[in-house]
Amino acid sequence: MNPSLLVFLAVAVGGIALLVVAAVLFNFLGIWIRAWSNGADVGILDMVGMRLQGIPVSLIVDARIMALKAGMDINLKSLQLHYQSGGNVPQVILALIMADRAGIVLDYNRTCAIDLATKGTGKTVLEAVQTSVNPKVIDCPNAAMGRTSIDGVAKDGIGVKAKARVTVRSHLDRFVGGATEETIIARVGEGIVSAIGSADSYKEVLENPDRISKAVLAKGLDSNTAFEILSIDIADVDVGDNIGAKLQAEQAEADKRVAQARAEVRRAAAVASEQEMRARTQEMRAKVVEAEAQVPQAMAEAFRAGNFGVMDYIRMKNVESDTKMRASIAGGDRSGDEGRPVQQ
Repeated sequence: MNPSLLVFLAVAVGGIALLVVAAVLFNFLGIWIRAWSNGADVGILDMVGMRLQGIPVSLIVDARIMALKAGMDINLKSLQLHYQSGGNVPQVILALIMADRAGIVLDYNRTCAIDLATKGTGKTVLEAVQTSVNPKVIDCPNAAMGRTSIDGVAKDGIGVKAKARVTVRSHLDRFVGGATEETIIARVGEGIVSAIGSADSYKEVLENPDRISKAVLAKGLDSNTAFEILSIDIADVDVGDNIGAKLQAEQAEADKRVAQARAEVRRAAAVASEQEMRARTQEMRAKVVEAEAQVPQAMAEAFRAGNFGVMDYIRMKNVESDTKMRASIAGGDRSGDEGRPVQQ
């Protein structure tokens, strides 16, 4: 091979190598010096490997330096793994530092688990630890859910409206997989409604609002949740509507409608029975008319057979006339002298 070509290739390879070294030094020299000066022990090759994996080198190195300064030696690979899992590495380190300063026993793996559990919830692992150190207050009900009070009804039928403030702190051992604030609000609301409903009168609730908080606290509503309830304070109690009276009025109106419906059924049955009786009356009248029509025929048959004479006919007519006269006189006497017996 031509010696001049070999020299050219050697110079080219050397130049490329120098460019690569220069680029590496340009990108990582400052970070490496910062890590070395703080005893983080992060090599250039580690930084190149993180860059090739798409991991922000400065973020991981600064997190390791922060942990070392706080007295926690966290493995570089563990930091990289948590970042690749979608976690927030700086928040985890800050949460560990806060827990350590507050005397809370919390290891790195559990902190990472809490960080991943809060992802997408609007919460952070740092907030969870802060709530464990400094308890937070939750309004019950939550005004953002469209309710301004928790409504219950005492045994006397009077409604009571209550507002509560629940003081909680994070229970880090149950934070992963534990129920959230919404569950706490729902359980406390249910407990308040139950406590109001067990009161004999709304006056008892107004006189002793603390009986509600004591009854709710005794139920252990924070079980299987990510929080520990420290106290439940009744912030406001107001008298609501007379639910019992309204229900009784509605029940009375319903009973009235049922009674009206039953009366209508009986009336319809009576009308139908009346119509039926009228039809039967017309039927009987028709039979009477039919029977009366047969009398002249029978008399004619009796005349023809010689069983009925003229004198018999005349006597029958006299009897009919006498009967009509008596009926006419009796009717006149009743109208003129009511109550006196008719003289025969």
